[in-house]
Amino acid sequence: MSDFEPQIVAFCCSNCASSAAQISEKMALSLPPNVKVIQLPCTGRLDSLHLLKALEAGADGVYVAGCQPDSCQYKHGVEKAEKKVRYVQGVLTDLGLEPERVALYHMMAGKGQLFVEAAEQMVEKIKELGPNPAK
Repeated sequence: MSDFEPQIVAFCCSNCASSAAQISEKMALSLPPNVKVIQLPCTGRLDSLHLLKALEAGADGVYVAGCQPDSCQYKHGVEKAEKKVRYVQGVLTDLGLEPERVALYHMMAGKGQLFVEAAEQMVEKIKELGPNPAK
């Protein structure tokens, strides 16, 4: 299993997470190559189906990179995303899959290192879980 490289989908808000990503690039930090980033205007616009469809399409793990709860430009967007992540984790549990395959990370605009660390943490977590059994 040590040669397993999980495929990860990251849904990122266009505010805090995108700013953190830009800072990480300026710091010459890069995401693992197996993390595919999908930009959203706000993580609150994310639907539970987006998370489930990413797994159904073959992703081994999915995470949401959103704002801090007190700094969401759209007031409650990241709180909505958090509820959807918890819901999908429950669905995965009901299906007999690991709920840890879906996660949410709170980002701060100026913290590029944290943006990269979240991606690396997710890759390591999914490596431990192994391939998505729903593939």
